Amino acid sequence: MQIDLKDPEKFTLEAVRDLLACASDDEHTQLRVTKDGIAYISSGVVGGADIQGLLFRLETWAKGSGYVGKIAASDEVWVMQIYNALKENWPNPPFDYIDIY
Repeated sequence: MQIDLKDPEKFTLEAVRDLLACASDDEHTQLRVTKDGIAYISSGVVGGADIQGLLFRLETWAKGSGYVGKIAASDEVWVMQIYNALKENWPNPPFDYIDIY
C-alpha cells in the first residue's frame, strides 16, 4: 500500500491508518516518501540503504517494536503523529531524515 501525498482525497488520516495496518511488525520497517510524493512503508530496506529517489524518510522501526501492524493502527495518537509528520514535511522537509520523537 502507498499514499499519494499530492492528492488530498488520498492523503487522509484513514489512509495513514491503513498504511500502518498493512505493514508487518515481524521485520524492521521504515516510512519513506519519494520525490514524487508517494509515501510507503519499506520492509527489509531501511536506514540509509537505497535512498536515491527519496525526499525524506522517518527513523527505522525495529521489528517487534509495535510501530506498525493492526495494533499500531488502532492507536489514534500514533496515527495522528505519523499523519502530522507527513503533512509537516511534505513537500519541503528540512532534512532527508526525520526523527518524530
